[in-house]
Amino acid sequence: MLAHDRIEPKWIDMFEEAFALCAVQRGEVAAILSESQSRRILVELAELALSRMGARIYHLIVPTPRASQVVPVRSTGASTALGGVKQIIDAVAGANLVIDCTIEGLLHSPERKDILARGARIFMISNEHPELLERFKPNPELQRRCVAGAQMISAAKTMQVISPAGTDLRVDLVDVQGRGSAGLADRPGMMGYWPAGLCLCFPKKGSVNGTLVLAPGDVNLTFKRYVESPVRCTIENDAILEIEGAGLDAELLRSYFSAWNDPLAYTVSHIGWGMNPGARWDSLVMYDKADLNGTELRAFAGNFLYSTGANETAGRYTDCHFDMPMRHCTVLLDDRAVVRDGMLQAPLS
Repeated sequence: MLAHDRIEPKWIDMFEEAFALCAVQRGEVAAILSESQSRRILVELAELALSRMGARIYHLIVPTPRASQVVPVRSTGASTALGGVKQIIDAVAGANLVIDCTIEGLLHSPERKDILARGARIFMISNEHPELLERFKPNPELQRRCVAGAQMISAAKTMQVISPAGTDLRVDLVDVQGRGSAGLADRPGMMGYWPAGLCLCFPKKGSVNGTLVLAPGDVNLTFKRYVESPVRCTIENDAILEIEGAGLDAELLRSYFSAWNDPLAYTVSHIGWGMNPGARWDSLVMYDKADLNGTELRAFAGNFLYSTGANETAGRYTDCHFDMPMRHCTVLLDDRAVVRDGMLQAPLS
């Protein structure tokens, strides 16, 4: 375990710097949203930093919901803590800025759209120990490159992903909107998250087909473990139809997926690539599972990120979610490489 959760002055400084990049102004109203089981040090650091900056602060703390599934749920980015309750949504949406300290975060939660539509902006702090957050903060230059990558996705008609391990995936991108973020939430209706640095999209229904091969050193972030034996997934019309592999990694995937008894659990959520040069692929070995949420590994530069679960673009909703950053892949947009053998290419590098 990391050292006990003592408030460190450097961490208050770090939060203040991140909030400054989200355009926090003296006198504006900030809501700190958390759950009864949220990481308290993040809530306290947010309050202290916002107080230094002269913001008007209020806390909204909701009970952490009871488990609703037969399996543990982790790293979904879709907190259920608000439960669609209008009074809670109203109380949050009335702020200029919402600091999201819920355990899973509002990134994929249905309430997010309503809160942003009312003019609030949301800054989601991933459920990480502050020591990990210390190596990141929102980055305007990285934001510019992430937005450029998102525009390239929006302009492309196809994505192909290949790897030496055997991945050969094709995605129809016609009329698909790219997204890119390095964590800024500096305008009304904008959402940022910390840490960040991704270009991605939510593919439309029936647009993803091919083979996905997880190789040793790729990452299963829901399980917070590195893949140690090859896993071959056959994908047709967005859904994983077969999971092949003789090792423990394939067996764990088959077991977890089947426990949901939900065909939508096997379907694609979002796909894209990591942009953050400060994020490290190897950092997972340095932390106990309780100390991190794995967000850093979603963003390390040059990874191909394949995710399963909820996809509002395709009209699919499920609480089962996997984020699987993969190394050594080549990502092509209309035959132009944006990532080659796990390395970002110009103009994104």
